[in-house]
Amino acid sequence: MLHNQYSFTTSPSALVQVAEIASNYKGQQDKLMDVIIAVQKVVPSLAEDVAAVIAREMGLSQNHVYSFVTFYEYLSVKPHGKYTIRMCSSAPCHVRGAKEVMETIIQMLGINIGETTPDDRFTIEVCPCLGICDISPVIMINDEIYGDLNPEKARELIKKYNRENV
Repeated sequence: MLHNQYSFTTSPSALVQVAEIASNYKGQQDKLMDVIIAVQKVVPSLAEDVAAVIAREMGLSQNHVYSFVTFYEYLSVKPHGKYTIRMCSSAPCHVRGAKEVMETIIQMLGINIGETTPDDRFTIEVCPCLGICDISPVIMINDEIYGDLNPEKARELIKKYNRENV
C-alpha cells in the first residue's frame, strides 16, 4: 500500500503508544492532524506500520492516512533526527541572508537538506514560510523559533544543540 522506500520498523512499545493515542479519536477523521502531531512525538517517522495502526484505531483507510501525511511538509514518513532544523525559504528570509545561514548549518553538520546526521541527532529541512518575516532569516529547531540569524548565530545554535544531552 505504501512506498517501500519509506518502510521502517517501529518498536512494538511505540506502536502500542500510537494505538493508545489514535484510539481516542475513533471515527473522528477531522482529528487526524491532532493524532499525527501527537504520534510524531512518540515515533521517529510515520512509517507504514504506524500508518496502519492509526488507520485501524481511527477507522480510516491506510491510504487516507498516508495521503494526509505526505500532503503536509511538516509531517514525515522518513525518520528524523532528535532535532529537526527547518529553514524558512521565503523571499524575506532569502533577502536577509537565509542562504548563508543554511550553508553554515550544512557545513557544520556535514549533511544536505533532506538528510539526517549519521548519529540521528539532526535533520535539515526547508519549508516555504514560517510566518515570522519580521525576524528573518528564521529557522525552527523542533518547536523553537530562532530569528534575526546570521552565520555566527547559526554556528552558536548548532553548538548549543550539540552540547545538549551528549
